Amino acid sequence: MRNPETTKHDYGHGLLVAGAYGRCGCAILAARAALRSGCGLVSVHLPSLCVDPMQAAFPEAMVSIDPSPTLFTLPPRLNHYTAIAAGPGIGTEEQTAEGLHRLLAERPAGVPLVLDADALNLLSIHKDWLPLAEGAIVTPHAREYGRLFGDNDPAEMAKEYGLIIVKKAHHTRVYSPDGQTYENRTGNAGMATAGSGDVLTGILLGILCSNHLHATPYKIACSAVEIHGELGDIAVAKQTESSLVASDLIENLKHISTDITAN
Repeated sequence: MRNPETTKHDYGHGLLVAGAYGRCGCAILAARAALRSGCGLVSVHLPSLCVDPMQAAFPEAMVSIDPSPTLFTLPPRLNHYTAIAAGPGIGTEEQTAEGLHRLLAERPAGVPLVLDADALNLLSIHKDWLPLAEGAIVTPHAREYGRLFGDNDPAEMAKEYGLIIVKKAHHTRVYSPDGQTYENRTGNAGMATAGSGDVLTGILLGILCSNHLHATPYKIACSAVEIHGELGDIAVAKQTESSLVASDLIENLKHISTDITAN
């Protein structure tokens, strides 16, 4: 339950770096999930050709416009944001790699960061950048994990690099740098669909921003994974697994509390 004497500014301002020309949908899905998860405001950093699709599909989002019409190349000023998420649909072009490197290097101390999808693919190409991601929540599926960490134990990688690793699978597991591990049991095979991971990125961003109960990033990651799976379970109670699409997950967020307690 929210305090009635609050405004949108009391629930955080998230920055989402997502999408490229031809992949604007990734940004739309993640932005919708972020606001549905309690974020007070969300700004989406987009190439200029993605601005009109974003504002038409999701007018509640604000936009930050990249100098490039088609790619993410240059992050905005980062000191205005409560939390940052980057990666869905941004591609792996050289200019985008330079933009991600700047984002990692310029991230203000203490600002939570979520890295997904192409941000992880770029890190797998530039593994010397991994120390810049210390403290981040990273959300690889099996192939992304293999490119980034090889066959190494996720618990060891979380400790070595100071990351919270959300290894997405049938039973997604979350690993913290201090050795904590969580295995999720919610969700179903209908969630094996395009955009499902973008929705998880948005949920993480939204909860990190609205974290007025001061839960740890590890607790938020575990709870976000559980919520994400519950959304899929609600969906398949009303439809078939094969018909589930990522937008169904977002619509079901209105039925689930995303207030995460500190304990």
